[in-house]
Amino acid sequence: MTPTEFNFLKTFLKTRSGLMLSNEKQYLVESRLLPVARKAGMSTLSELISKVQRGGNAALEKEVVEAMTTNESFFFRDKTPFDNFTNVMLPALMKARGDRKRLRIWCAAASTGQEPYSLAMLLKEAAPRLAGWRIEIIGTDLSTEVLEKARTGVYSQFEVQRGLPIQLLLKYFTQNGDLWQISSEMRSMVQWRMMNLLESFSSMGEFDVIFCRNVLIYFDQETKSDILNRLAKQMPQDGYLVLGAAETVVGLSSAFQPVQGHRGLYHRGKEPAAGAPRTSSVAGSRLFAS
Repeated sequence: MTPTEFNFLKTFLKTRSGLMLSNEKQYLVESRLLPVARKAGMSTLSELISKVQRGGNAALEKEVVEAMTTNESFFFRDKTPFDNFTNVMLPALMKARGDRKRLRIWCAAASTGQEPYSLAMLLKEAAPRLAGWRIEIIGTDLSTEVLEKARTGVYSQFEVQRGLPIQLLLKYFTQNGDLWQISSEMRSMVQWRMMNLLESFSSMGEFDVIFCRNVLIYFDQETKSDILNRLAKQMPQDGYLVLGAAETVVGLSSAFQPVQGHRGLYHRGKEPAAGAPRTSSVAGSRLFAS
């Protein structure tokens, strides 16, 4: 791959997905795009790049973007955000939303679904406390391929061994050979949508909790700031934002304030205002019946 071809790909991916490729990432381009080229009947990466440059093949362009933006995920990744969800966010929101008994949660870079399903399992474990509550979890991603895997909820032995406690595996999954499928009940708790964070998500409605982890690191400062400020508009003043361990709002947005003592956790406002008027869609949400 020539420097000119790599520069074209950098511009193409930045425009389509916000992904910033540094020069040392050329190996990543080759490892991810050579399979796309071969699948399309091309023997070299240069052929693929030339085809994309000529335009007119939206499906191929989409495959290139999805191949480069697909990131790994695993159950209960980094553990701390899920402990914070159980011990900090959920108790506070149950108190603040006790009159309405509704919660909306958005996983904004859901990949193959482990993060939303991890939250679904935590909520199911807390079901006795959530009797009568309506919980909506939405998982979005740029890649339709990973979203399809998330919808099926089928994972390899390797995938379920990464972070998933054995008791939850046996409780919520069914084994079929070397594969494990999460239960239909868990699958029914999550809605899946294709979403490019560079585009408007104002139609998504308002969320009490937004997980946007390990995706901002791939954007430039201006794009990070834009996404954070638009996320803030989708949240009430006492909503929570969860970022990855290497991500921060500092210097990017004044719309969020750190929750002291809890790494990666932010409040929508400095002074949380429980009970502020909200509007939200609850279509397809999961009801924890009494």
